[in-house]
Amino acid sequence: MVKFAIPKIVPLRLAVVMLGDRLGVAAIDRDRVETFTIEAENPGAALRAELDARSLAARTVAIGLSRSTVTVKPIDLPAVAGGTQDMVKFELERHLPIPADDAAFDFVPLPPEPEVEAVPGEVTRVLIAAADRRLIDAALRLAEEAKLRPVSITVAAHDLLALVETDRRHRVAWLHRNGDTAELLLLHESMVVFSRSFAAADDATLLAETRRSLAGARWRSCDAIWVSGDGAAAAPFLDLGVPISDPPWTARAERRLAQIAEPRGALELAVATASNRSIRSLDLIPAAIKPRRFTRQEIRTGGALVVTLLLVVAALVVPGFVEGRRLARLNGEIARIDPDVRAAEKLARELDRKRQLLSTVEKINASSVQPLAVLRELTEILPSDAWVTYLAFDAKGVELTGQAGAASNLIPLLENSPRLERVEFASPVTRGRDREQFRIRAAWEAPAPPATPPPQAAKPPAAGETRRGESPATRPAPPRLPGAPR
Repeated sequence: MVKFAIPKIVPLRLAVVMLGDRLGVAAIDRDRVETFTIEAENPGAALRAELDARSLAARTVAIGLSRSTVTVKPIDLPAVAGGTQDMVKFELERHLPIPADDAAFDFVPLPPEPEVEAVPGEVTRVLIAAADRRLIDAALRLAEEAKLRPVSITVAAHDLLALVETDRRHRVAWLHRNGDTAELLLLHESMVVFSRSFAAADDATLLAETRRSLAGARWRSCDAIWVSGDGAAAAPFLDLGVPISDPPWTARAERRLAQIAEPRGALELAVATASNRSIRSLDLIPAAIKPRRFTRQEIRTGGALVVTLLLVVAALVVPGFVEGRRLARLNGEIARIDPDVRAAEKLARELDRKRQLLSTVEKINASSVQPLAVLRELTEILPSDAWVTYLAFDAKGVELTGQAGAASNLIPLLENSPRLERVEFASPVTRGRDREQFRIRAAWEAPAPPATPPPQAAKPPAAGETRRGESPATRPAPPRLPGAPR
C-alpha cells in the first residue's frame, strides 16, 4: 500500500523571548507545543542546534522583548499641522533617555478616557513603544545566526492578549510575574493602554506599584484584576476591592499552556508571542523587512470581494450554460438545413451576377457615346501618317495623344467631323526626328435642335365663305379682273 505525505497547510510558528541572559522559546505546530529555555554565550547558534535536535523545521521567528528593555508610555500630541509619525518622532526627545535618532519606535492611538474631560481638536493621545536600536540589532543578529527570518519584534507582555477573551466594556489590570519581575498591563477596549515593569519584591510593593500604574493611566479604579505567571496570588490586591482571578484563557490557550513546564512565567510569554497571528501593534521591526499584514477590515473587504466575484461568475456561467445547450440544439438544426441554404445562396449569387451584367449592358446602350462609331470615324478622318498612342473619351469630349507628320493639319480634319467641335491642342506640339508629338482635346458637338416647318401662307377663303372673326360687311372685296364689269 502506497502512502502519500500530505504537506502542512499551517506552518510551524516559532517565538523567542529575549529575557536578559536567557531565551524563552515556544514552537507551536497546530495544538502541539514545545517550549524550552536557552542560556548560552552564543544564543543564536544554540537556538539553531536545539531546533535541529528537536526536528523543528521553522523558517520564521517572532521575537518578543522584555518589558523592562522597552519604553512604553502614553503621550499627548498637540493639534498641529503635519503627520502623526513626524509629531511622535519630535515628541520622543522629551520622553526617552536616548536620542530619538538612536531609537526604533512605533505607536497606536488610544481610546478616549471617560473619566478625563477631553477638549475636542486640541490633543491626540497615543501609546508609544521605543527601544534602543542596538537592542533591535541584537534581536536581528540572533535570528540571522539561527538561520531564521524575523517577522516581528514586539513587547512580549503585550502579546498576552492573544491568549484571552476580552470584554471591550471592562477595564482590567493584568499582573504577570516572570521570576522576580512583575509586568503590569492595563487593558481598555481590548487593547493595552498602559504597561509597566517593576521588581516584585513583596506584596506591599505589588500593591503600591499597581496603584501608581492606575494613576499614571488616569484611572480611578478598574473592573477586574488578572494574575498569571510565576507564583501568581490574589492576596496583594485584596485591598483594591475589585474581583481578582486568573485570566479568561481561551480553550485553545488552555490546551497550549497545559503543555509548558517551568519557568512558567517566561514560557507563557513565549507561547503568547507565538500565538499572536493578528496585526501586531507596537511592532519595532525595521520597516525594510516588515512583512505585509492585512487588517481585519481588509480581510473582510477581500472576503466580500471574493464572494461578489463568485456570485458574478455564477450569474454569468449559469445563463451561459443554459444558452449553450440551446445554441447546441440550434446548431443541430442549422447543420440539417445547411445544404439547402448553400444551394439557395449559390443560386442567389448567380442571379445577382447576371443582374449586374444586364445593368452594365443597359448602361452602355443608354450612353450617348458610341465607342465603336467614334473609333471608326477617327480611323477614316486621320491621315495615314498619324499614329494615336492614347485615346480617352467621356461624356464631355475626347482626348487624343499621338504622333503625326504635321500635327496642325489634324485640327481642321477633326473640326469637319460631325461629332466634334472646339478642337484644340491640350499642350504644345513637340518635334521629334521626323514626327510631331501632339495632344488634342475636342468636345462633342451639341445635337442640332429639331427643324421647325416653314410657315404656310393663308389660304384665301372660297367664294361666299366668311373667315372666323369677319363679318360680310368687313370682308374685303375680291380683286377685280381687268375687263370685268364693275
